[in-house]
Amino acid sequence: MRLRWVVWLAAVGMIWGQPKSGEHWVTTWATAELLVRPPAPAAAPTAQPKAPPAGSRGFNNQTVRMIARVSMGGKRVRVRVSNAFGSVPVTVGGVHIALRAKDSEIVAGSDHALAFDGKPGCTIGPGMVLTSDPVDMTLAPLADVAVSLFFPGETGLPTDHGTALHNTYIAEGDQSSAASMANAQVNTHYYYLAAIEAQGPAEAATVVTLGDSITDGARSENETNHSWPALLAARLAGNKTTADIGVANVGIGGNRVLRDGTGASALARFDRDVLSQPGVKWVMFLEGINDIGHGAQVPAEAVTAEDLIAGHKQLIEMAHEHGIQAIGCTLTPFEGAAYYREGGEAIREELNQWIRTSGTYDYVVDFDAATHDTADLKKFRAEFDPGDHLHPNNLGYEAMANAVDLTIFTGKGVRRPTARK
Repeated sequence: MRLRWVVWLAAVGMIWGQPKSGEHWVTTWATAELLVRPPAPAAAPTAQPKAPPAGSRGFNNQTVRMIARVSMGGKRVRVRVSNAFGSVPVTVGGVHIALRAKDSEIVAGSDHALAFDGKPGCTIGPGMVLTSDPVDMTLAPLADVAVSLFFPGETGLPTDHGTALHNTYIAEGDQSSAASMANAQVNTHYYYLAAIEAQGPAEAATVVTLGDSITDGARSENETNHSWPALLAARLAGNKTTADIGVANVGIGGNRVLRDGTGASALARFDRDVLSQPGVKWVMFLEGINDIGHGAQVPAEAVTAEDLIAGHKQLIEMAHEHGIQAIGCTLTPFEGAAYYREGGEAIREELNQWIRTSGTYDYVVDFDAATHDTADLKKFRAEFDPGDHLHPNNLGYEAMANAVDLTIFTGKGVRRPTARK
């Protein structure tokens, strides 16, 4: 019941925060959020206590500057801030958005203060999502932006996303409009920042990528924009017929289809992370490998291919009920991963065959075919494997992004079953 309540509150927060206008808005960047868990105590009672990592227990009289690469450009911008998993109201004293120059430095003259219903800050209640008033700001496709939030008082444990793949800068006092952040601590989390939206033409739309760590971009290099959704965004932006399509990456490392784990399950978070995105027209779904792997290690959580297929069908149905096209993505190889088992491989293959041939998805992207070793279909190609045998490296993510047929997004794509190569 709590999960349903949080999702409902988030939806209400979206409604309260929406400016009333006839403008067409599209998500140009997004992330999926969780609750930060406090660091575990030291194992040895005699160990010298260490200061907790920046942001791990929240903020107090501090500014957080987060870096995000947008997908689609625009001339009017707004942001969404979220306290989706917080238990207390969070006061935000000021929010600024600017173009990033390098590190924490912003481009001179690009800073814009954001208001909420005309006021310079806001209070985000537990479970609530608020959308800022829009500002006129020229945002080029694939621009790096800096969003700075100032927290004048205690926030409590923050709502965050822990795989930013960009540096986040945390400094004392109100530095939300500073040209660069003085004496900042650095980590790779997003805090309270849910999305950046751009005003677009009537045909502009968003594709949401829903998945686990392989969608989140784990094992890609920091500050390189090499998750497959980021690379897909670059391909879309570089193609004249798809330049008005934004990409919202809502992958969560460790996420599962059927059970909560790292974050709520895909089924539980679909409303908050997919349906909440303005302009959403497509959802790409790549998930199930963690259900298989964890099920092999924990018998009480074992899954079958039929279980996962049923979960996929539910997600497709939810998308179709809201006029969203569902794009199924085959699971990539994982032989050699810590939780690999032969029985799990059989489940992966059966699920992939269903995704390819059942015709249930509107379109299919065969990430398995794009990444497996042709001499051993259970493994990544050696040049794509960073060593954990589960996630691709930068080259592997490039192969995944290049496997997406862009005609899917122009109405000219063809859905047809494909045999395994």
